[in-house]
Amino acid sequence: MSLALLSDLDLSARNTLALKARSRFGISITEATMLPRLFETAAARGLPVRILGGGSNVVLAPQFDGITALVALKGKQVVASDGDASIVEAAAGEIWHDLVRWTVEQGLGGLENLALIPGTVGAAPVQNIGAYGAELADTFDSLVAYDRQTGGQRTFSGTECAFAYRDSVFKHEPDRYVVLSVRLRLPKVWVPNLNFAGLSELAEARPTPETVMNRVIALRTSKLPDWRVDPNAGSFFQNPIVTLDNAAPVLAEFPAAPNFPQPDGRTKLSAGWLIEKSGLKGFRQGPVGISERHALVVVNHGGAVQADVASLAAHVKTTVHSRFGVRLHEEPIFL
Repeated sequence: MSLALLSDLDLSARNTLALKARSRFGISITEATMLPRLFETAAARGLPVRILGGGSNVVLAPQFDGITALVALKGKQVVASDGDASIVEAAAGEIWHDLVRWTVEQGLGGLENLALIPGTVGAAPVQNIGAYGAELADTFDSLVAYDRQTGGQRTFSGTECAFAYRDSVFKHEPDRYVVLSVRLRLPKVWVPNLNFAGLSELAEARPTPETVMNRVIALRTSKLPDWRVDPNAGSFFQNPIVTLDNAAPVLAEFPAAPNFPQPDGRTKLSAGWLIEKSGLKGFRQGPVGISERHALVVVNHGGAVQADVASLAAHVKTTVHSRFGVRLHEEPIFL
């Protein structure tokens, strides 16, 4: 049986960049059993399907001539416990920050450094979200996804997800899997991760997960513009990981430039720092611009569309490469 689809769905309020965007059809996915019927309906009508979570890490086109499926799967619970950890399971449509706060309220540590990251639980493993010295892979246990090729569900371990910096297998096969739920392994003996500026001074105060979470929230709100006030997609560019030869000219000119040695011998540079030193902090191009508060954030000043964002991103990448010889790559996905 086919599903009832919404016609001419307005997505302008369903993406944190507040871009003008519409979809020919739309549907809210509240049960995993709806997915096989969704793709059967789409195939019968010759329509492409696009999956959308919280809309926080996407740059939407003005018009999508297909079906936009909004993931609205809900539920979270502690599903298992052993001597070392508690296993928390959350449905893909849960808001990520709500999950972080809920785990802290349950007395569970491990996610507090990832507080206030916008988006849904289902999107978190796709991007391998990270902040303040932590990333999803650190506490990941497994996930269940719907496989469009086989028409069935598949469980992924951390190894099978192939997590890397802001990367996973799901980014390389974007039209194949739909994340349904995620399981996280939270340690019973919690050790705070304070290896980041702004957190290290908490070490002497014997912090709790709540203390660390509140500090992360304070840091994020002090540095990053609120997408509900200044529409944005959070960190727009990945921090580039470059060879020592590529990093050498930057560090020779700016010895104090932020840089982080990597296990493979390369160095991670700060994209925000590179953009700011290229003179682009606060830069504006038409209806979009670089935030005056943080050079890593692209802001919609009103009325922008995907092409405006793409043009600004291209200008930033060209300018930074011309100034430092370093190539930047966007974090959000253009859909």
